[in-house]
This record gives sequence, structure tokens and C-alpha cells, in this order.
Amino acid sequence: MSWRLWLKSKPKSINLGFYGEVNAGKTTLANKIGRDWADQEVGIVSEIPHETRNIQKLEKVNFATRGTKLDLTLIDMPGIASSVNPSDFIKHGLSASEAMERAKEATRGIVEAIKYLENVDVALVIIDATRTPFDQVNFTILGNLEHQKKPFILVPNKIDLPESNVRIVRDAFENYTVIPVSALQGDGIEALYDKIAEMAKRVR
Repeated sequence: MSWRLWLKSKPKSINLGFYGEVNAGKTTLANKIGRDWADQEVGIVSEIPHETRNIQKLEKVNFATRGTKLDLTLIDMPGIASSVNPSDFIKHGLSASEAMERAKEATRGIVEAIKYLENVDVALVIIDATRTPFDQVNFTILGNLEHQKKPFILVPNKIDLPESNVRIVRDAFENYTVIPVSALQGDGIEALYDKIAEMAKRVR
């Protein structure tokens, strides 16, 4: 395709979903992509667990790399957890009643995130590279993605931290596409953009 035709071509619309454990850096990564391509952020980042309790979207993100143009909708999902404990919120200064309400909202968010998977075209599965990847949450997310035959990329995040261990993530998921990044610092982000463009080509 000539560059003139490429400029005139209509970008493919892709729903890009961000899945992962609580506080793995999903919103930080979604915000990084949003800033790079749309000068906007998707959501608020916080150290308090389950800051994202509702599905958040940033639409009309004009993405273009290596001859691929995409009209992205960034979909930041609530963090997935096998259980939600109100005491985790109390440790961060919330009252007992606030913690209970947040736990209820977080639980609803987890259910919504899994249900919404059918609307996702490509998924990024964000893994905290400073934690063990052998977590039931990660296997649950991957199992759902494979069951629905969704293309996805495993994204070990926080590689800027000295305690991160990308090798163990690669070893644990050697049959999957793994692109390590630091969503905070931007390390590895260009490789991730290239892989998103590649995965989008699989979407009809």
C-alpha cells in the first residue's frame, strides 16, 4: 500500500481490554497509552486496592505504528481477585462502613470485568513482575481468554523495580506472547505497541 492510500485508509476499530490482578498497574498502563496517543488518561491511580471498581473507557484513541492504523477504545477493567477483604481497605484508612461498601463495589466490578470479556477484541494481561506469576487469578484470566479465543498479550509490569523478575514470568508462560514493560517509566512500550498492532490484524 502506498503512503497516500495508507493515509486515506480507515483505521480498524479495536476494543483493547486491560486485565490483571489488583494493583498490577492496569490503569497506569492504560493512562500511558492514552497520553501517548490521545493526550488523555483513562482513570485514577491509587495504592488503595480496587481503586478501579467500574469499567472505564477512553474512546477514539488514534493509534498508528508500523503501517497499522487503529481506532482504539481503551477499556480499563477492575482488578480481578479471588476474594475481596474489607480489612485491606481499613489498613489504608477507610472506615469499616466505607470498607464494606468498597468491597461490595469491587466484587461487582470483578463480575462485570469477566462478563465484558466478550466485547473485547484484544486483551492485555498485566502481571506485576515483582510478585509470583503462579497465582490463581492469572490462570483464571488466561483460561477465560483462551476459552473465548481472544488474542492477548502477557505484560509483566514494573520492570523498572529491582525486585522484578521477568524471567520467571517467561518461564511460567513460555507458550504465550510476553512483552515486559514499565508503565510508569515507559520502558518496553514501543515493543508493546508493535505487538498490539500485530494482534489487531487477527481481529476480523
